[in-house]
Parts: sequence; C-alpha cells; structure tokens
Amino acid sequence: MMFFRGRTPSHIFALALLLAASAQAQHDVPLTLAEAEDRALAGEPGHAAFLARAAALGERAVVAGQLPDPTMRIGLANYPISSGGFSTEAMTQAQLGFRQSFPSGKSREFSLQRYESLALEMNQNAAARSRDVLTRVRNAWLETYYWQHAHDVVTESRPFFMDLAEISRSLYSVGRKTQQDVLRAELELRRLDDRLIEIDRRHAQAVAALSEWLGADARRPVAAKLPMWDRLPARESLRASLSSHPAVLAADARVAASSAGVHVAEERKKPGWALDLGYGYREGELANGEPRSDFVSVSVTMDMPLFRKNRQDRSLAAALSERSAAEFERHDLLRRLSSQLDAEYALWQDISLRVVLYETSILGLSASHAQAALLAYQSEAGDFADVMRGFIDDLNTRLDHVRLQVERAQSYAVLANLGGLPR
Repeated sequence: MMFFRGRTPSHIFALALLLAASAQAQHDVPLTLAEAEDRALAGEPGHAAFLARAAALGERAVVAGQLPDPTMRIGLANYPISSGGFSTEAMTQAQLGFRQSFPSGKSREFSLQRYESLALEMNQNAAARSRDVLTRVRNAWLETYYWQHAHDVVTESRPFFMDLAEISRSLYSVGRKTQQDVLRAELELRRLDDRLIEIDRRHAQAVAALSEWLGADARRPVAAKLPMWDRLPARESLRASLSSHPAVLAADARVAASSAGVHVAEERKKPGWALDLGYGYREGELANGEPRSDFVSVSVTMDMPLFRKNRQDRSLAAALSERSAAEFERHDLLRRLSSQLDAEYALWQDISLRVVLYETSILGLSASHAQAALLAYQSEAGDFADVMRGFIDDLNTRLDHVRLQVERAQSYAVLANLGGLPR
C-alpha cells in the first residue's frame, strides 16, 4: 500500500498496462530449440534422482571399506554370592575388554569396489537420462514446429481457395460454369476450415508434450527456423561410439559391480577373525600381605567355515549368476543400440533423399500444375475439379515437405543420442 500512496488511478492503470505489455512481449519471444534444450536439462528431476543415488552409493562405499566398530565389554567376574565381597575371593575381578573384528580376506576392499562401481553406474545412468531427455524435448519441439508451421501454411493458402470460390461464382453468374463448381469450391473451403481445427488440436497436443519439460514456456511460439541437421558422420563412426554411450558404460559398471560381488563371495570362504584385549582389576591381599596382581588377557577368535555348502558356496553361485546376467544384459543392450542405429541411419538417408527430391522438382512441379489447371479452367479448357485437385495437391505437397524436414531432424536427434553428437 505504501507503493501506491500518492498515485492516481490513471497512474496505476498505466503501470498495470506496462507490466502486462512486458509480460506479453516476453511470452511472444520465439522459443528456439537451443533454449528448449537448456530449460529441459536444467534441474531435470530424473537426472537429479540418479545423481542422488550415486551420492548415496558413494557414501556406502566409504562405509564398506572400513573396519567394523570395536566393541567394549565391562563386567564383574567370579563374585561370591553366598558370602563375602569384592576382595574376599582371589579370582573376583572387575573386567574391561575390547574386541576388534576383521572381516575375512579382502572382502572390505572388494565391497568398496562394488559400491564404487554401483555409484558409477548411477552416474552413467544420469548421463544417459540427459541424452534421453534431450531427444524427447527435441522431438516435442519439432512436433510443435510442424503443427505451428502447418497452421501457417494452411492459413496462408485459404485466400487462394477463397479466390477460387469467387472465380467460380463469377463464371457461374455469367452462365459460363455450373452451380456444381460453386458448391465444390465452397465445400473445399469448409474442408480447409475443418483441417485447421484438426491442426490446432494436434498443435495443442504437441504443446502439452513439450510442457512436460518446459512448463509454461511451451506455450510460446517456436522459432520459425529448423536446425541445420543435414550432415552426419559415417555410420561406422557412429557405431564405434556406441561403446562409450552412457547406457553401455552403466552396463559396464554393473558388470564390474557384479564381478566385485563375486570376489566378495570368494573372500568370505576365508575365515574372519577378531582380536580381544582384556584387563581384570582385583582387590585384596595375598597371604604374605602383598596386594593381589591385576590380570591382562589377549585372545584371537577365528571363524570356522566348516558348513560352506549352504552358505558360502551358494552365495558364490548366486554372485556368479548375477555377473552372468549383467554380462548378458550388456550384450543385449549393445546389440539393440546397434540395430537401432542402423535402422535410424537408413531412415535418415532415405528422408534426406526425399527432401532433396522435393526441393529440386516436386515442389516446383506441384505449384506449376496448380497454376496450369487454373489457367485452363479460366479459358474453359479444363474442369474445375482439376483446379481444386491441383491446389489441394500443392498444399499437401508443401505440408509433406515440412513433415519430411521435421522427420529428418527427429531422426538426427535419435542418432545424436546414439552416437554422442555434440549439440
């Protein structure tokens, strides 16, 4: 309220208009693909979750590499319960002891390696998640681009269909054409309106998909220019980079963790041991009057793995099976990624050839055919159905060209994910 003191309603209204105009101007700034990528990757919760798991496993690795905490024992031994006191019997003593356990073999070292490998797996999963998010936000942005561009193309074409309807009405009014031509022109104009409604629906769906990553920014109009993704490295180069894909590196880390688990199971076949140190305090005197001596004790406790069949042996068998499963999963993953890369690369090549064909001949021929049909109709040498068909085909051809450009970019986004291409 202090801010508005001394200000007239007109001043407040002007300020509100200024703020609204500023917000609208910011909303109307085109959303580029690069900005969409940056916003989607910044603080992405799935990526953060993997990093949090990696941090937790890193902490567990530190714990796994440490010795168990020592234990302390305090007690009273050999105290007479029928008569006497602490100094009555010679063996009565107050005891203080410490025990330190030592796990079997190098199990601590291999447990540390196992958790470190699991933490590395989570870090690589985080990197793979970032690549997947990048691919998905690119796909959503490109879909939004297509439907926004399709709306613009159809809207720009509508005046031509209105002109055709006007031409048909003019020729019908002077008796040169039939009412069927007028009705056909009106029908196609209404179909164009229906097409715009469908395009707006698909555009809203694309914006909703993009909003998963960008929130309210997804409602901004996307930039009018597609990225220049018309070149790719050789297929062999992309295939060679698959081994460094984060998903494959995560699988490698999982295999390493399973191998460390095997080593842990093997080490647990060896006996663990513990060191005990004890001190016993005594009171009273010997027969010669000298004070009783205190006691010091040292002992070593060792495990005796005599019944290994249903414990250590089965633990080792389970660890070996887990390692085999991890190795099979890695092999399957690499095979699937390689197959996906080959299929996507072939798709990208085919779409690129079609884009070139559209740009070098089909677009020009389609426009020329529509104009030729119109001139023939105006000179009474052609049919109105051919005119409408020509202009509709030209509209569809231009939309197909945009769709091919978008699909080529979407294919590139998948290949960039697989091959680790820079942004």
